[in-house]
Amino acid sequence: MTRIAMLVWNEFRNDARVLKQAQTLQSAGYQVTVFALHTPGITCQKETLADGTQVIRVARRPLWRWRSAKAQQSRGASATGKPMSVLRVLARVWTHIGLVTRIAWHRATVIHAHDVNTLPSAWLAARLSGAKLVYDAHEISTSREGYGRYRQWVARVERTLMPRTDGNITTTETRAKFFARAYAIARPLVLQNRPRLSSSPPTQRIRHELGLVQPWPIIVYQGGLQQGRGLERLLRVAASVRDAYFVLIGGGNLCGPLLALRDELGLAERVHFIPVVPLADLPSYTASADIGVQPIEHTCLNHFTTDSNKLFEYVIAGLPVIATDFPEIRRIVKAHDIGLLVPAGDDLQLRAALRHLLDDPVLRRRYAGNTRIAARYLNWEQQEPELVTLYYRLTGMGQVHP
Repeated sequence: MTRIAMLVWNEFRNDARVLKQAQTLQSAGYQVTVFALHTPGITCQKETLADGTQVIRVARRPLWRWRSAKAQQSRGASATGKPMSVLRVLARVWTHIGLVTRIAWHRATVIHAHDVNTLPSAWLAARLSGAKLVYDAHEISTSREGYGRYRQWVARVERTLMPRTDGNITTTETRAKFFARAYAIARPLVLQNRPRLSSSPPTQRIRHELGLVQPWPIIVYQGGLQQGRGLERLLRVAASVRDAYFVLIGGGNLCGPLLALRDELGLAERVHFIPVVPLADLPSYTASADIGVQPIEHTCLNHFTTDSNKLFEYVIAGLPVIATDFPEIRRIVKAHDIGLLVPAGDDLQLRAALRHLLDDPVLRRRYAGNTRIAARYLNWEQQEPELVTLYYRLTGMGQVHP
């Protein structure tokens, strides 16, 4: 059986995009192994998923138990941050060496790098083992929130290695155009972050889990609680949008500040948080809301070119949407008439759009009906033949049936 090695720089516990690609290729007759990061006590070093996909994890750093036992002393000894910075660099190098070694020995036909932080290791492993290389650029990391210090490094890596891959993939048409122009390569294959098509009848899961007693509509945001997502703005707008619940599902470095802001605004009754939920459970949470919001801000090119998982998740769940008027988002919302668009960073327009949908249940039902029609097209299954076709071209294996 032809082997595919996928490389991710996470624990591979909630990475929907990587999981769907692995499942697609596994069902197409390939043996897929995902190489990921291992955290002792949290993840298994080796496991086989239900569909036969194998997962091999490499520890983030050497001497894990020794470091855990000495953690308290290390904190005191590294108050300046410099010793720990050196240790982090060494630990990351150790992990990359471990991943390269394991992948090279795996003798895969194709190595598939997910995002730029895995590309150098995947390229080296491909050179050592004679494998072909596919690069999936999930983001534009040269202009990405929180990546300011690494932009020049990222640009050098992508400029050097993207022309040397056997195939490139990204997530939106705008990003594909960017990569083609920036690095003088053929336009990458576009595979949007669409969920699998599933039946998502309305549920009461959020209402029951949070004990919501009022019959108010539920406005949901799901995804990372991070900078640039417009979440502080959403909470401030929520203060003046009464008779509605706001529920944020996910985790991230803004969780604490957002909780504090909610309490400061006196919104504890109407604004609620649900931590990260398993991917399999997420659709039932989404389908228990009435409106999906995506108030992302124009802080970088990466945001401006996104469409994002959550927009498609709202569509699959049958929710009308209120989203920022960016090109890729506009294309989806306008083409399928599934909601309202608001200018980036405009509190008044966001408030007006929320109020408009809350006050017009007939319009909400119309948009909801349109999302259920759109879901027939905006799902992962519609894209699977393109991924399989790419791999057929690289491996010469099998026939592709759409």
